Order: sequence, then C-alpha cells, then structure tokens
Amino acid sequence: MGNVPGVMTGSTLHAPALVLDYLLKQNPLKGFEGENPFMNILLVYPEFPDTFWSFKHALGFIHKKASSPPLGLATVAAMLPAEWNKRLVDLNVRALAGPDLEWADYVFLSAMVVQRKSAIEVIARCKEAGVRVVAGGPLFTCESTQFDDVDTLVLNEAELTLKPFLEDLEQGRPQHLYTTSEYPDLHQTPVPMWELVERDRYDSMTIQYSRGCPFNCDFCNVTALLGHRPRTKTAVQILAELDKIYSLGWRRNVFFVDDNFIGNKKELKNEILPALIEWRKGKKAGAFITEVSINLADDPELMDLMVKAGFNSVFVGIETPDEGSLTECHKTQNKGRNLVESVKRLQRNGLQVMGGFIVGFDSDTASIFQRQIDFIQQSGIVTAMVGLLQAPYGTKLYQRMEEEGRLIKEMSGDNADGTTNIVPKMDIEILRTGYKNIMNQIYSADLFYERVRNFLREYNPPKVNVRIEFQEVLAFFRSVYQIGIKGKERLHYWRLFLWTLFRCPSKFPLAITFAIYGFHFRKVSELHIS
Repeated sequence: MGNVPGVMTGSTLHAPALVLDYLLKQNPLKGFEGENPFMNILLVYPEFPDTFWSFKHALGFIHKKASSPPLGLATVAAMLPAEWNKRLVDLNVRALAGPDLEWADYVFLSAMVVQRKSAIEVIARCKEAGVRVVAGGPLFTCESTQFDDVDTLVLNEAELTLKPFLEDLEQGRPQHLYTTSEYPDLHQTPVPMWELVERDRYDSMTIQYSRGCPFNCDFCNVTALLGHRPRTKTAVQILAELDKIYSLGWRRNVFFVDDNFIGNKKELKNEILPALIEWRKGKKAGAFITEVSINLADDPELMDLMVKAGFNSVFVGIETPDEGSLTECHKTQNKGRNLVESVKRLQRNGLQVMGGFIVGFDSDTASIFQRQIDFIQQSGIVTAMVGLLQAPYGTKLYQRMEEEGRLIKEMSGDNADGTTNIVPKMDIEILRTGYKNIMNQIYSADLFYERVRNFLREYNPPKVNVRIEFQEVLAFFRSVYQIGIKGKERLHYWRLFLWTLFRCPSKFPLAITFAIYGFHFRKVSELHIS
C-alpha cells in the first residue's frame, strides 16, 4: 500500500456479507442506509515534503501537482470487493476535505517513511471524525509499534495479508495486526484502478514489473521488505496494465517502479522487452523510466532492447567512487570498474542516468566530498541525488549501528535532506559542512550548466516517437520568463539555450527540461541545505 513497490498489492477479493452487519452494529449512521448498503472505502495517500525527489518546483512549469500517483493504493483498490464504493485522495494533488471523511466507513492509508508527518496528521483527523483506519506500506511495516492508534495494520505484501483481514472483518473480529514473513507470487496481482486517480495532475504513471533485488547493499531496505529473489509479473500482465493506462488517454511517461528492473535479465530479454517493443508499434506513447544496477552497462544486448522498448532514463545507485566504502556497504556490483565510463556507456546507448550518492560511510575521509563533486561533473549525471548515510529499519546497517550504540533518532526517509540517524565515524560537523559544500557546488549555476553540456555531448538519444503536449510548449515559454529573465542564473540559461541550438538542436527540448530541473534543485537546496 504505497508508491514504493511491493507493499499491499494483490489479487481480487470478494465482499463478505457479514462485513455489513458488523459495520452496522459498530457505526449504524454511516453509509448503510437506503438502497445502497455497500462499504465506502476512502484510500488516502499522505503528502510528501518539499524534497529533491518531489520535483515540485519543476512540475509547476507543466502545471502538474505530483510526479506520479500512488500505485499501491490503486492496486489495493482493485483487490477490494467490486461492489464496494471507492474513492482515492492523494494529498499531493488535493486536500482531504471534511465531506470525504463523512462519506467514508474506512480509510485505507498508505505511506513511505518520508510521509510520516502527513500520515500522523491524517490518522488524527480520522480519529477526530470517528473513521476507522487500515494502514499499510513501508512506513507502517517498518514502524508498526509506533502506530497503536491505527485500528488495523495490514503489513508486508497484501497478496498475503489483506485477505485474512477481510475474512476476520466478515466475522466481526478484525485484529490489530496482519503480517507475514513470506513473499507472494505476483502472477495474480490485478491491474490497478487508475480510473480513481486524477490523472491530469501527474507527470507520469507507474507500473511494477518485479519485486526484490539480487544484491545485498547493507543500507538498503528493499531486500528486507521484499527479499533477494526477483519475483515478476508476466508479459500479459504488463501489457494489460499498459493497455488500461493507454485506453484512459495517457500519452506521457510511464515509470517502472522496480527497485532493480534488470534483476531477471533472461526473462526481460526473452519475454518482457520484446512484448514492449511490439506493444509500442503504432502508438504515440510516452517514454519509459526505471531503476537499474550499474551492471546494465556490461550488457549491450539488454541496453539495446530497453531503448527499443522505449526506455530513455534509468536511476542508478552509484553511491560513492571510493572502493573502500563500496566494500564496506557490500555494493559489489559497483566495485572493480570504471564507474564514470560505465555511466557514459549507458548515456551513449541512449539512456539518461540519474544517480544516487552517499557520504558518511565509516571508510570515508575528508577527501570524499571533492571526489564526489568531481565524479558527478565528469560523469555528466545531471540529476544527482546526494545524501548522508542513513540506516533504515530492518537493514544490516541498522542492526550493526544498533549493536554499536550508534543509532540516534528515527530516520527522516528523505535521503537528500542532510540528516542522518546514525553517529558517523567522521566528525559530524566536518560531515555536515562537506555535505553542504557538495550540494551547493553541484547545484550552483556554474557547475550545473557545465554538467548539462557535458551530458549532452555524450548522450545519444533514442529515436522514439514521443508526443509533445501543449503544456510542455508552454513550459518552454515559462522557463524563458522564470529562468531566462527573472532568474539569477539567466546568463547560464541563455548560454545553454544558444549552445544547444547551434551544437545539437535535436537535444534542445532536453536542455530546457534540465534547466527547469536545475531551477527546482536550487530552490530545494536554498530551503534545506544552504
């Protein structure tokens, strides 16, 4: 139940009749009078804070409210009995109104850790309104003991835990906690109910192909939540989800939210990517975006198939150029390679690379800050997300920090806000100062625009028929005014503008997009980092 893959999604369940009797006894005035005695379910997604990942200041240029809708809640909606009434409220695109709560018999709440503050506020409002709360998703799975005021916690993956809750509800005895240590098969996971979301408020739609990751990075809670063995949907399932999105009129980007899309290369090459290539024929569909490990750069065939299928951007966990720190965190797939060259190989093959970086490993010395800056500039990773090392609950890092007495507070969930929940080996003031210097440097106008040009020189864009919408045309004119006329970086904007027009005019829309990204990154940096 969340926008992080794999939590509270699953197969369709049927409405038990005794649920109605139970709710009538418990709450006879809400939702069961007259000729429509069905459950009213309000699915609520809490608000994200203003972070680097929110892209809030960039989305304003295309009049969008959020990057993507809550995949987990849309999937859970498809699991609930068909005859129940369902509404979905994403607080990132609109407010939760009083009439929403008056209508609801139950609120189904999903959240990631970074949404903790908003989730707590939603729970308080539900309690005040007398509406029961069913909660799931990474926040509640990782911090279940902190939410005794939630009526029911449906944790882990809902293919296994939602059904027992509904069965108990049928008997009038729902429990407080439903959890499992097993991992479900994804072949019965339904197509999400995207008709519930306000699609015109989002920049991209989302699909999940797999859950789990074969690697063992000690700071990552993906394997703690979803396991090491990648579990996948079939090509038929993926095409059904794409067909539904397309039938609803969606022509923008689609984000495959897998934590490692290439965890099962054989199935990708033999089934999924050929099916996507065939599906795209004759369609004016948007590009695909996903997350991969750096070893994609070692596989020319897989890169070629992904680009032909419509992928143009990948997020890669680079973490650090320091071999000692890579060894420390068990990031084995990144070791023993020229990371800059691996990134450039992806770019030359038509894949933009967004990168995640971390400072604060025990192996780090004071030289790491400039080394990170140099790596980011040399690699041409325009969207570089740098954070202090944090220890998510359930990870090997968390366990080690707990054993060493180095845990100091709950994790913020925002891996680029300059906070940490551990006591670092490096002096904390040196670490904080170095981190701020990285962010102030890489998102300064000088280095950011230099990095964009570095990327554009290297990037070989794929030949994919991507539709340009009217709002994107307007975004260009907004960028001219907001950045090129009003912005402090206007000289850099116009240099990039002219440089791209004369050197690589086919990449001009991308150059303007990155200028808008830079505007967002500097806004967030000024608010939270400087």
